[in-house]
Amino acid sequence: MCNPPEKSGGLHDEAQRLLNELPKHLRLMAQFSLATGLRQSNVSYLRWDQVDLERGFAWIHPDQSKSGKAINVPLNNDALSVLQEVQGDDVHYCFVYQGKPVERTSTKAWHAALKRAGIENFRRHDLRHTWASWHVQRGTSLQELQELGGWSSYEMVLRYAHLASHHLKRVAGNVDGTTGTNLVQSQKKKSPAISSEALSIMVPEAESIRSNNLLFYSG
Repeated sequence: MCNPPEKSGGLHDEAQRLLNELPKHLRLMAQFSLATGLRQSNVSYLRWDQVDLERGFAWIHPDQSKSGKAINVPLNNDALSVLQEVQGDDVHYCFVYQGKPVERTSTKAWHAALKRAGIENFRRHDLRHTWASWHVQRGTSLQELQELGGWSSYEMVLRYAHLASHHLKRVAGNVDGTTGTNLVQSQKKKSPAISSEALSIMVPEAESIRSNNLLFYSG
């Protein structure tokens, strides 16, 4: 899963199976990654002085981001729940194992969990791809995704563009009723029907007017 998946089906099931099989410290980190989209190193070395639980934000310093720019990370309920669970484990770092930051997550425990979950070729970084895919599938724009994920260029998020195609059908209806065709059809629907009785009255009158006009011009 190095590239974004073509379809959404199965992603949630696979993620849940993986989370169920991971040991606690890896599970919490994976949950946080799926909630925020942060890169592995940013999760591993996230410090408590980079988190504001009350305001619901975290931040990545420029020297910690791949783009060289600071990243403001809005924390959703899932992310906040994870941080509340690990709060108190360490004074400095949010995620630790045996008192140290978890530098490597693709360990024997990770691969064993993948095997038990029946998932193949899934790297730690693929959690970020999964997070991005979920966002696009649920209507997040590519511009918003770029800002959330801290990508340096718009081209980097275009790989997820195909996942938004099913949303295009829905938003295409936003301009229904604004074209000339629809207006004409609407007017046709509003035009009153003329009864046969009315026609029987109108036709002789029209013929009479026509005859008078002919007499007028011939005179």
